[in-house]
Amino acid sequence: MANAFPSPDRSIVLVGLMGVGKSTVGRRLARRLGLPFVDSDAEIEKAADRDIAEIFDRFGEAGFRDGERRVIERLVGGPISVIATGGGAFIDPRTRALILERCVAIWLDADAETLAERVSRRGRRPLLRGGDPLPLLQSLAAARNPVYAEAHLHVMSQSVPHERAVERIVDALAGWEAPR
Repeated sequence: MANAFPSPDRSIVLVGLMGVGKSTVGRRLARRLGLPFVDSDAEIEKAADRDIAEIFDRFGEAGFRDGERRVIERLVGGPISVIATGGGAFIDPRTRALILERCVAIWLDADAETLAERVSRRGRRPLLRGGDPLPLLQSLAAARNPVYAEAHLHVMSQSVPHERAVERIVDALAGWEAPR
């Protein structure tokens, strides 16, 4: 499939709540744009030699966010790529500033009901242990959406095939100009 526009001059970073499809959409977007794909959570696990849940258990959320920031800084400084971040990465002010300055930040968004249905299929998310995901996701959306709104672009994912979300991102990127 041909690119709709020339290859970007900076990495594309997908931000948004857990379950919105950042990794799945990111892989497809990277393939569509002919760029490498990197999942920051996978890179964090590789760097720490343990999974995300273990990192949370051992170091707490603050320790995890510190490591996450360092990994994202390394990724942003590497080759131009599509980077999927964890749901809380963009909430950290230093990580957010780095992404906004050096990348195209895309807020991939969906309503809490759609996200709850998606995340209930998987049990690996540390913030969702032992409970109904909908109230937590509604609470996270209320707290985080104003921060995600600082992203350069906003794309709705909803209950559409991931390929449609990729098309929406490509369309949004085609009309985007980097701040000067």
